[in-house]
Amino acid sequence: MAIDETTYTASETSEEANLPLAAYVDNDADEDEDEGGQLYEHYRVVADKKQKLMRVDKFLIDHLSGISRNRIQQAADAGFIMVGDKPVKRSYKVKPADVVKVMLDRPHYDNDITPEDIPLDIVHEDDDVIVINKQAGLVVHPGHGNWSGTLLNALAFHMKDHPEFDVNNPEIGLVHRIDKDTSGLLVIAKTAAAKTHLGLQFFNKTTEREYNALVWGNFEEDQGRIEGNIGRNPRDRMQMAVFPPDSETGKPAVTHYEVLERFSYVTLVRCVLETGRTHQIRAHMKHIGHVLFNDERYGGNEILRGTQFSKYKQFVENCFQICPRQALHARTLGFVHPRTGEMMRFRSELPDDMSALIDKWRAYTAAR
Repeated sequence: MAIDETTYTASETSEEANLPLAAYVDNDADEDEDEGGQLYEHYRVVADKKQKLMRVDKFLIDHLSGISRNRIQQAADAGFIMVGDKPVKRSYKVKPADVVKVMLDRPHYDNDITPEDIPLDIVHEDDDVIVINKQAGLVVHPGHGNWSGTLLNALAFHMKDHPEFDVNNPEIGLVHRIDKDTSGLLVIAKTAAAKTHLGLQFFNKTTEREYNALVWGNFEEDQGRIEGNIGRNPRDRMQMAVFPPDSETGKPAVTHYEVLERFSYVTLVRCVLETGRTHQIRAHMKHIGHVLFNDERYGGNEILRGTQFSKYKQFVENCFQICPRQALHARTLGFVHPRTGEMMRFRSELPDDMSALIDKWRAYTAAR
């Protein structure tokens, strides 16, 4: 057995605490930042040429210290255990010379998160949780190309006078994430008990999450349900794609939507998440032919509906400038408070860029 030292440098204790995110958090409602569209290698174990057939979960337990079998199995169920370049199930039998990798949806990061004085819009805070209204453009977690200037750096500064809170401790902090260019609500756990309690709520799908999105095209119906597994697009690893619900590719995902307002060539919709997958709303909407307005990654920054007139093209370009990101906002968040048992519900009004964008389309439609 050989261990690749370049990927076996992270603290086993740190990885032990982070692996359960694959199970307790659906990992990304549109909850994962854009760089979450790819996987990063954290551990690599090469089986000996005389290796006997052995279940991959037991194999990793034997060769990686500090990680329980349960957490290895959770990682496998989430598609984070690979042999070669393919994810394997927990029951996979390791063969001689197999290269077994533990992959996570965040880059390998060994440095401490340092406090930075970045403004945060805190809508609620108590001894257990913080609810933040994140502005568009703010990355949630340090990662490739964004090692500073993140929400966690801002949180470290906000909590600098509370020595019991260590933003570098994976047992507290982020319970879920939203994309860099998505605005809206998310909850932070200030204690390990709060994170466990909230994480189970996300895993059991008992939280309440609603988004507002402006999408290309008009809908024939006023409401609907989108069901389809979400997994990485084999043609573009930075995108997520939708696969049949009964397939073994991707993870099950369900989005409910309701039309709020129709404009000439775009529609304002309310999306309710039954699950939370990476880029779920963005991928599901593209799947049914309604890409989010100005969603560059999924092609929404092109004129997908409308006329060929130059005046209309200039109007849309102006709209892109008014809201220079995907028009998606996490508007409501509900969860049971981990200490009091009270149902907490929060609502965030649309940010200025999305409000201005919608007003512009509303005026355009009225003028027609």
